[in-house]
Amino acid sequence: MILLGVKIPDNKRTEISLTYVYGIGRSSAQKILSAAKIDLSKRVKDLTPEEVKKIKEFVEKNYKVEGELRQIVKQNINLLKDYRAYRGIRHLRHLPVRGQRTKTNSRTVRGNVRKTAGSGKRKIDLK
Repeated sequence: MILLGVKIPDNKRTEISLTYVYGIGRSSAQKILSAAKIDLSKRVKDLTPEEVKKIKEFVEKNYKVEGELRQIVKQNINLLKDYRAYRGIRHLRHLPVRGQRTKTNSRTVRGNVRKTAGSGKRKIDLK
């Protein structure tokens, strides 16, 4: 089923399936379903078109999701970069932003870069 431009799995509970939408987590999904008066344990494939419509309208009215939210986050990051704030500079240099250590353990942000020297000995071809 496609909801808000995202393909959500049919065989999972609605509460879990809603989290496939960018900007909706578990607690938001629970709030949405309780506002739409839908059982949390109900599967997506069992939803009626009226229930889907209720969910869609509530989310569009009360939440920023998907493209709109991504655009806002990107604008905020660009603002930090323009101000030359510490966090903005970390974003520019592709380093961890939230205070993690970088001597080791920053592989995910920097990419899997291993710049360690070998033993210094050259390997001699054996004949």
